[in-house]
Amino acid sequence: MSPSSELSVDNEKGVVKRPGARDAERARLLRKLDWHLLPLVSSLYLLSFLDRSNVGNAKVAGMSTDLNLVGFRYNIAAAVFFILYSLAEVPSNIALKLFRPSRWIPSIMVVWGLIMTLMCLVNTYQGLVAARIFLGLAEAGLFPGVTYYISLWYPRAERSMRIAIFFSAATVAGAFGGVLAYFIEKMEGIGGLHGWQWIFCLEGIATVLVAFVAFFFMYDYPETASFLTEIERSYVIDLLREDSNSLATHYDFQFVLQAFKDYKTYVQIGIYMGLLIPIYAIALFTPTIINELGFSAANAQLLSVPPFVAGCIFTILVGIYSDKHKLRGPYVIGGAFVSLLGYIVLYTQSSPGASYVGTIIAAAGVFPTIAVDLAWAGSNAGGDLKRGVVIAMVIGLGNLGGICSSFIYIDPPRFHVGHGTIMGWLTLSILLSFFAMWDYNRINKQKEELCLEHGITGDRRDEFRDMGDESPLFRYTI
Repeated sequence: MSPSSELSVDNEKGVVKRPGARDAERARLLRKLDWHLLPLVSSLYLLSFLDRSNVGNAKVAGMSTDLNLVGFRYNIAAAVFFILYSLAEVPSNIALKLFRPSRWIPSIMVVWGLIMTLMCLVNTYQGLVAARIFLGLAEAGLFPGVTYYISLWYPRAERSMRIAIFFSAATVAGAFGGVLAYFIEKMEGIGGLHGWQWIFCLEGIATVLVAFVAFFFMYDYPETASFLTEIERSYVIDLLREDSNSLATHYDFQFVLQAFKDYKTYVQIGIYMGLLIPIYAIALFTPTIINELGFSAANAQLLSVPPFVAGCIFTILVGIYSDKHKLRGPYVIGGAFVSLLGYIVLYTQSSPGASYVGTIIAAAGVFPTIAVDLAWAGSNAGGDLKRGVVIAMVIGLGNLGGICSSFIYIDPPRFHVGHGTIMGWLTLSILLSFFAMWDYNRINKQKEELCLEHGITGDRRDEFRDMGDESPLFRYTI
């Protein structure tokens, strides 16, 4: 039975009557969206994360020696990626609102894919730094863009699992990158290139090819989705309108200012940064950490796979249960605490076996928090444009933490500075998450009292259309 078979239409208003749609048909329609949207955007992010983090695999594969990356040179090459990457994310999400996603996202993907491919020609430290700067600029729009894109298709209670599936591509990229690097390394000398140069070349070509496919298979908005029937399209639009309390969807600079002036945006940035620093540290330094535990370079590439596999599994599981319980903060806190335990093991244990287990625990705990936190930040920003700007600010400014990640693993073989720094950031995320939960609950109670006092009900939604989440009818997700 198709989703449309049980959906009824209000002929007067031209929209689907939600009371007449059964939960089973609603779930079936959401699955239809999933099959048409998530595989593609997940593959885009897999390639994005692979291209930004493969420098860690290349380092272990011989790049460090060939480019004379002594002292802090590798750290600088890893860090410069995040400078323009962080600054370009808000403008990119505004551009995504002004242009079609099916044109904007594949276009920037072609650009970074070409940069990645040409990085195989890099033969100096200075060239590596320049390439990483421009790679960061080109990649900037993908992650915040797709996170915002998902929010345009799914109601708030359904986003965490979808963002988790999308973000799990990062963990797959980490695992896949280690396996790929292990085999690509063996191309040493072919075509006059080193094995690490082939890592850049082949992964860049794959990105360009997938980008061209995305031009033809990426959909823009529910209103224009060709894979939906007329009734299904009306139902999705009505569902999203109901979920957003009919808040504004058009472009107006006042909504950009709402995002910049809201203190809650900066609380979410702090939470996200404290979670992202461990993520990037794991991506950039896991092969190095495992190598320093006494394993060979080739085995370090392969042993970097299990932490990412654990992260992938728990990212999807936590996303599912976060949506099921309609809770965000407790899952962020729980995941950060598990990761903190993993880093305590890494900090205190010296044996390779115990330290390796600590690496897996750390990854399994922190990777799931990213998807839940982004769903949390996006769900609590009212109005399409403000939500897009908030997501871009959280991801963009939070990504400045990648600079921190690049400079903390400087004291091998125990890496006490790196592990200790990450433990501090995870603790900050936990504390800020507790504050955010308390604050959202406090504001919700104030709004409920205001609505009771002044008799404000849902039929007055249009009066508050431009207020975003400040609308008395808007309720924050805890």
